[in-house]
Amino acid sequence: MTTADELIALVRSYNPVTRDALIRDAYAFGEEMHSGQFRKSGEPYFMHPVAVAVILAKQQMDDATIVTALLHDTIEDTRASFSMVSERFGREIAELVDGVTKLTNLQLSSTRTKQAENFRKLFMATSRDLRVTLVKLADRLHNMRTIRSMRPEKQAQKARETMEIYAPLAGRMGMQWMREELEDLSFQVLNPEARNSIIRRFIMLQKEAGDVVERITTDMRVELDRAGIRADLFGRAKKPYSIWRKMQEKDQGFSRLSDIYGFRVITDSEADAYRVLGVIHQRWRAVPGRFKDYISQPKSNGYRSIHTTVSGRDGKRVEVQIRTREMHEVAETGVAAHWSYRDGLRVENRFAVDPARWIAQLTERLETGHDDEDFLEAVKLEMYQDQVFCFTPKGEVIKLPRGATPIDFAFAIHTRIGSACVGAKVDGLRVPLWTRLKNGQSVEIITADGQRPQASWIEIAVTGRAKAAIRRSLREEDRERFVKLGSELIRVAFENVGRRSTDKALRTAAKTLGLDSATELLARLGSADLTTREVVEALYPELVAHGDAQEIAQERAVAGLAAGQSFRRAPCCQPVPGERIVGITFRGQGVVIHAIDCPALAHYEEQPERWVDLRWQEGTHAAVNTVSLDLTLTNDAGVLGRICTLIGEQSANISDMTFLDRKPDFYRILVDIDLRDAEHLHRVMTALEAESHVSSIERHRDPSRALPQSQPQHQASSAPAEG
Repeated sequence: MTTADELIALVRSYNPVTRDALIRDAYAFGEEMHSGQFRKSGEPYFMHPVAVAVILAKQQMDDATIVTALLHDTIEDTRASFSMVSERFGREIAELVDGVTKLTNLQLSSTRTKQAENFRKLFMATSRDLRVTLVKLADRLHNMRTIRSMRPEKQAQKARETMEIYAPLAGRMGMQWMREELEDLSFQVLNPEARNSIIRRFIMLQKEAGDVVERITTDMRVELDRAGIRADLFGRAKKPYSIWRKMQEKDQGFSRLSDIYGFRVITDSEADAYRVLGVIHQRWRAVPGRFKDYISQPKSNGYRSIHTTVSGRDGKRVEVQIRTREMHEVAETGVAAHWSYRDGLRVENRFAVDPARWIAQLTERLETGHDDEDFLEAVKLEMYQDQVFCFTPKGEVIKLPRGATPIDFAFAIHTRIGSACVGAKVDGLRVPLWTRLKNGQSVEIITADGQRPQASWIEIAVTGRAKAAIRRSLREEDRERFVKLGSELIRVAFENVGRRSTDKALRTAAKTLGLDSATELLARLGSADLTTREVVEALYPELVAHGDAQEIAQERAVAGLAAGQSFRRAPCCQPVPGERIVGITFRGQGVVIHAIDCPALAHYEEQPERWVDLRWQEGTHAAVNTVSLDLTLTNDAGVLGRICTLIGEQSANISDMTFLDRKPDFYRILVDIDLRDAEHLHRVMTALEAESHVSSIERHRDPSRALPQSQPQHQASSAPAEG
């Protein structure tokens, strides 16, 4: 473990006027608070905060960040309190430590809505001081470096979380080196076979072809010297995860993948950077479509560089990045450049962007009335994608995520323009609205009076702003229809408990549920954002609690269908209430409901227009949902009768029984049972599994019974079909 003196010496190497007494005091305080605590590896726990501080010191961070790293787990895991830390180290450091604690406690892998709220809190916290996020990223990096001491399932959970959240966050904040290391450490846990295979291929390639990096570096050095350009030159093979990702994206094996080497040229000036580009393109053939000029169009986190890919020796593609020393400093340290010290002074780098600015702008943009779903979608898109820059006919630059379409472009200009969009021209040519925009294109939006956003635009748009505006317009357009449907739903629900849905009752229910009006309540009922059970329970909890509410009518068992639309359960997967479902439409034949994991859904992947987002109504369902169970029983007298009795004791009805196999010592049967919901199914299977004469039991699903992909079916009834 690094000692206090060693840590202070490391900080003093870039900040001679560091407050060494403050760091020493924090070291002693942290060591005292964590005394007696140990990591899973058996090492003293305090070695972890010290290692986090060392990571940040190597990024030349300020004293407050180093002290926060040493104390980042004290408020959460020891007897130390916010006030104790504040009194001893000052309010700034106490708030930083508290911020890291709050980020640590966010459940980033919970349900979708909670995750959206967590992202909202994360952005609100980091917009105040991004050093909180820097400490958290360093904390995650050290935990991933030492992850082998955890249980295998915990390793997999942390690695997935790192790959999905922390690695992209590090990249978005300009810390590409950290992103690559986090990805590679996660890759080592999640797919060690693939990683080891790529490393073995590299070793074999080096044996066969020699040191390719050294040969290409020498060739480039000769060309730069000949042109009289002074520059530093570095080359390396790309990280295993980066190569594996390219193999997946291009669906190519390692032997066919050529773009596996990267080179970096660091120049003294911008002019030299462009001269280097000319020298390289004169000597080697440039690969079309692989040139990016981030110097003239820098990324929002301050990243500047020229990227080009050329065909080198033996036709091998190599990527070359060209930038100045100042640009390289920002590219290497990302947001840390904003707080970096050198010789006791804050580093003045004209390319360093205050990272709090883009987070504050993002937070402000996403806080304008979006619901949690919209917020989460927008945050992920804004954070985890690169950007494209397109131009309006007047030459104004519009910045969009990569993959954006003319619809995103239109809404980025103004919601009114987006809503009235009927077409688009890209570089003077009419294009479909689903066209993916590219850097530098000029886009003209064609509008028409009376045009409204279409539901299909949700799938075309990629930005959170466009999707939120489209959903908002669709909700307003459908509001009247939802209100009418909600009125009918609540009327039936109230009648089922012997009550009347009067205006006063609805206003009272709306107030109880925190809604603005009875109309809002009805609209939410009609759009399936609210269930009738919730409304009834808000007014008459005793009726719901005592089970007086009657069974849900079969024709109303599913929420999300259009008015008058019929449905049936798919016989292949036999979904039951309580399970996640999706609907597939058949023209003139209603909707067929599948379980979300049904293999038959693969047949409809290329027909997204037929998919319907559905869910079961909450409440008590009738026991009419047939499920097939595959049972293997001992061949003894009275066993079959005992099994039938067990099923009956669980208030379930046997609708069919088929013998699949019969042997002297056992037989196998297929039993069709009518059930209410998934909970009912679980109770039946648990009771059967506990029976000593049942050697095996499993739910039977038959993909061969899936309905044909496009062949018309017989007329559907309004009730769920039996299995």
